[in-house]
Amino acid sequence: MMAASAISGKHALVTGGGSGVGRAIALALAEAGIEVTICGRRDAELAKVAGENDRIHALSADVTNEAAMTSLYAQAEALRGPFDIVVANAGMAGSTPAHRTSLADWQRTLDVNLTGAFLTVKPALAGMAARKAGRIVFVASTAGLKGYAYVAPYVAAKHGVVGLMRALAAETAKSGITVNAVCPGFVETDMLEESIQRIVEKTGRSAEQARTSLASTNPQGRFIQPQEVAAAVLWLCGDAAASITGQAISISGGETW
Repeated sequence: MMAASAISGKHALVTGGGSGVGRAIALALAEAGIEVTICGRRDAELAKVAGENDRIHALSADVTNEAAMTSLYAQAEALRGPFDIVVANAGMAGSTPAHRTSLADWQRTLDVNLTGAFLTVKPALAGMAARKAGRIVFVASTAGLKGYAYVAPYVAAKHGVVGLMRALAAETAKSGITVNAVCPGFVETDMLEESIQRIVEKTGRSAEQARTSLASTNPQGRFIQPQEVAAAVLWLCGDAAASITGQAISISGGETW
């Protein structure tokens, strides 16, 4: 990790900051001296994370609601200044064969993972461009780099996130802003446990068999830890990564590159 002095004193937004990867990212940024605003829809989980570090501040917001995100920016920036760093992490996943996927499930998955990512970063762009500085990081997935069976909406959404990242990187390349994505494989979080439970319910396999099957997609034969994703995000936010933009960084033990 870089020295905290390189990025201390900045203000970051982390969506989906109440658990899992979002929590790990928020803590890593806060420990580096950054004021971090986290948002999500579950107040109790947000408050718990905010209680872990005095630099973390919780606000409720739904990333799929443009008015809510506009209000979040107004509140947070009035208190702690403009966002120097925006991490679009909020997401959701389900598992259904494509031919049985309802339009409502398809739309909800795209709303949260793709439209939510756009609405998270859109309010930051003009200010970052005016200041000629900013870091935008999307938390995508290896599902943004390859296909997986039975999660068509999620794969489509995460491919969209990677495309959005590349478009914004091209648009902002001369502005002092960098835009990147981190693309983890299966990360050991509550979302992973939900995936394992779905496999158990639908296939009759044991939880251990399901875990082994998912872990085997990583050539290293293990799950990614949230702190590993957070470390990559922290690096992308620092001065040492000033030339890194438009990149989809696979954190997957070699599953994708």
